[in-house]
Amino acid sequence: MKKYCFGVDVGGTTVKMGLFSTEGELFDKWEIKTRTENEGEAVLPDIVDAIFGKMEEKGIRKEDVEGVGIGVPAPVNEQGIIKDSANIGWGYKEVKREIEELLGGIRAEIGNDANVAALGEMWLGAGKGCSDMIMVTLGTGVGGGVITHGKVIVGANGAGGEIGHLCVNSEETERCGCGKKGCLEQYASATGIARLAGKYLEHYDGQTLLSSKSISAKTVFDAVKEGDKAAVEIAEKFGRYLGCALANLAVITDPAVIVIGGGVSKAGPVLLPFIEKPFRESAFFANQDTKFVLATLGNDAGICGAARLIIE
Repeated sequence: MKKYCFGVDVGGTTVKMGLFSTEGELFDKWEIKTRTENEGEAVLPDIVDAIFGKMEEKGIRKEDVEGVGIGVPAPVNEQGIIKDSANIGWGYKEVKREIEELLGGIRAEIGNDANVAALGEMWLGAGKGCSDMIMVTLGTGVGGGVITHGKVIVGANGAGGEIGHLCVNSEETERCGCGKKGCLEQYASATGIARLAGKYLEHYDGQTLLSSKSISAKTVFDAVKEGDKAAVEIAEKFGRYLGCALANLAVITDPAVIVIGGGVSKAGPVLLPFIEKPFRESAFFANQDTKFVLATLGNDAGICGAARLIIE
């Protein structure tokens, strides 16, 4: 008898959902709106309604569903409890308990969205076949997931793998969104790259394709592809921060592969040498052969990894 599971990726605007077999076949995927008003009280009921609706549509019985995996934008402990969240209105919330009650007996497993995306890439994406990997997501912020022996590092407070908040510059005077100073996120996120570029262009008087009025991570790497000197130097600065941070992580977790994802990764293969060079220069000798690859699942990484929570 075929068994099924659902993977759910909760974002601030939409909830992405997928129906999988327990062997990893994706049968269907869809989205619903994330209703964040009233402290996000409708988010979990909406998810359950969508799951039950899909089960009815496909003729799937409750006993044929192994469970529902959910990635949320917050640190989550092993009991499926969060203390606060980004973008969805939740404060303290016992997510696992609440959704299992709504599901009426179907098991649920909850994880941090970046950790879950890393699981997805390990299972069905760029890290397939590797049980030890690091994934870094370079978007508006810097997220990540650290996997050892096939298991995500969660930690006592659910904050394991918060790569973006490694301190990489003790002399920074501006604050990160977390309130601290010198976090990797301030230099390697999309907004961080734009920030680096803005500061660089303030003192650059040579010719460049870049304009301080419309600077972004995309414009920087588009200019890199054209051989623009200023853009290359900005990319090198970004790469030093990220490559050295990853070398420090590698000496602790010894990954076989480091997967680079998120919006910045859409720059493509041009991105990787800027990260790899400083990594190799800083890395412990035993980590020198660590591979760097771009994520391959795109927006499906979250639903794939969430489903993996059920069948790992």
